Amino acid sequence: MGQNFIESRREQGFLLPPDVRDWLPADHLAWFVIDAVAEMDLSGFYAAYRADGHGRAAYEPSIMVALILYAFATNVHSSRGIECHCRQDVAYRVITGNVVPDHATIARFIVRHQGALADLFSEVLRLCDQAGLVKPGVVAIDGTRLSGNASRERNKEFGRIAAEIVEWVRARDEAEDELFGEARGDELPEQLRTPEGRREFFRKARRTLAGANEREELAEETEVEASADPEFEFDPERIVARVQGRKGWLRDAERQLEQHRWEHPDPVGRSRSERLLLAAERLEGDLAAERAGNEAFEHHRVHGRDAQGRRLAGTPTPYEPSGVPAGKVNVTDPDSKLIKAYEGYVQGYNAQAVVDESQIVLAAEITNASVDWSQLAPMVAATLAELARAGSVGRIETALADAQYWNEQHMDEVTANQHVQVLIPPDGGASGKQRKGWTGGRYSWMRYVLNCEVGEQLYRKRKHMVEPVFGHSRHNRGVTRFLRRGRKAVRTEWRLMMMTHNLTKLHRHQIATVGA
Repeated sequence: MGQNFIESRREQGFLLPPDVRDWLPADHLAWFVIDAVAEMDLSGFYAAYRADGHGRAAYEPSIMVALILYAFATNVHSSRGIECHCRQDVAYRVITGNVVPDHATIARFIVRHQGALADLFSEVLRLCDQAGLVKPGVVAIDGTRLSGNASRERNKEFGRIAAEIVEWVRARDEAEDELFGEARGDELPEQLRTPEGRREFFRKARRTLAGANEREELAEETEVEASADPEFEFDPERIVARVQGRKGWLRDAERQLEQHRWEHPDPVGRSRSERLLLAAERLEGDLAAERAGNEAFEHHRVHGRDAQGRRLAGTPTPYEPSGVPAGKVNVTDPDSKLIKAYEGYVQGYNAQAVVDESQIVLAAEITNASVDWSQLAPMVAATLAELARAGSVGRIETALADAQYWNEQHMDEVTANQHVQVLIPPDGGASGKQRKGWTGGRYSWMRYVLNCEVGEQLYRKRKHMVEPVFGHSRHNRGVTRFLRRGRKAVRTEWRLMMMTHNLTKLHRHQIATVGA
């Protein structure tokens, strides 16, 4: 008698039509994602399609949303990886109903609906709140630095960027004499030495790029001019009260410029020529903000008054911003910055999260600021907005953050306007050594609160709330870098990661509840 094995019949087809409900157990994550998507408001997706049904048929948005959420929940982030799993993974085939969207279709869906995908964070949070998982009484705020889809070696100065743009325009127009005249051709052209000349040159370069018709989709995008320049408004009382001198005005201009860029994000194109133009315009915008801040400061020094209504004494030290933009910008992802991370300096973003005691992420945002100093008030405001959109009746009572979030203006705003108690140690570092000059007043009071039994027990929760979320994301889910470029695209990617973190916790909670 020979050996006894179960026989395989690969050549035999199905004797009866297969039922996909038999392929996966009833408590599988795929079924849960399908049911969760059915409860979400997807009107933002459907509104992007023609109502008359004309044109080529598109994949049903609910199927694509379920596919993307399940892919991120199972640590598959690339469109090619998702397509591969749709071909060979049973769970993916159940979600798509045995259709296989190609990677280009998946990528285009994410790009087209990235705003609606980011807004699904509130929908997932609503489901968690309905299950009783959201407990926003005590929240922890922290950030983790992640690499972007760019190399730190691609940070370039304006001169090098301008030289590449000029070379590209010269090659496109075949008009070297018109651009350089008798010059050598390797120095910065005269027209790029003034703000007006640079703006006109960038406009012509964008029109040339659009007319080149390198790609049909690129041509459509580049016909649209870059976002309008911000209009700077300065509040002398607020600036002078916080920081004396010119630096306060320059810093406020930089803050307004960054706020404008977050509210009007520019798409980062795939064409190198388009990214070079965007990088050059970023440096030009930085210089324009510096000039606006400097002019506002000097005007205030000449025409401003002190608290008693008297003219300001003294003459400011003469200062003139440089004629050509200084600094560097990354030509691969102009929105990314060189920031200090756990593994050293990386070209990327600072991903922020607010987490409750159940390790449910209540808010997820990104910034390209290396430090967390200016993130306290925005993250608390973002959390309150997310809870409101999710329909949660809970409110934040206490916010915990590490020493990098110490910002007295933000602490006052959060406490007075949003009625949230803030616990932040004034002394950072592993040693906990007191910072020089940080004595008395608010510093001593916060040390007293954190050293008492109640304050110490409350603040001890912080590292058990937010740190495991980042550790799980990095080491278990493999989230160590962003795949997309541009602040809007990276924000969508980060929110997809955090909402699928919440979704998997909700799935495990459901299994535990049914089992009990």
